[in-house]
Amino acid sequence: MGRVVHFEIHATDPERSREFYGQVFGWTFQQWGEQPYWVVRTGDEGTPGIDGGLVPRRGDVPESDAPVNAFVATVDVADLDATIEAVEKAGGQVRVARTPVPHVGWLAYVADPNGNQFGLMESDENAGLEPDHHS
Repeated sequence: MGRVVHFEIHATDPERSREFYGQVFGWTFQQWGEQPYWVVRTGDEGTPGIDGGLVPRRGDVPESDAPVNAFVATVDVADLDATIEAVEKAGGQVRVARTPVPHVGWLAYVADPNGNQFGLMESDENAGLEPDHHS
């Protein structure tokens, strides 16, 4: 069975993306030799999750209303509202507001300052089963 083991973020402005993901999630970046490629560390070794890479984008920044044309990565967060606030403070945008996924949690889609869309998921078995007091 194929399993996702790596992700890549394509950025028109790699420095801004490194700042954004570092601010919002605390991710760290290490340049791969002299290449315009940065290894993304998303957590401590031995904890669930995968690491990825950041590369310069080849082409134009996606329009804000363009359909997603890639796999979408979703990041597990402890507090969706606080993370959305951090995304906006760091220059990102909400694309799909807080939405319940019954028995799973609360999901939102956001975009980084380079237009890359990704998901945020706060685990909550009661999501969608009772009134959402966060809206």
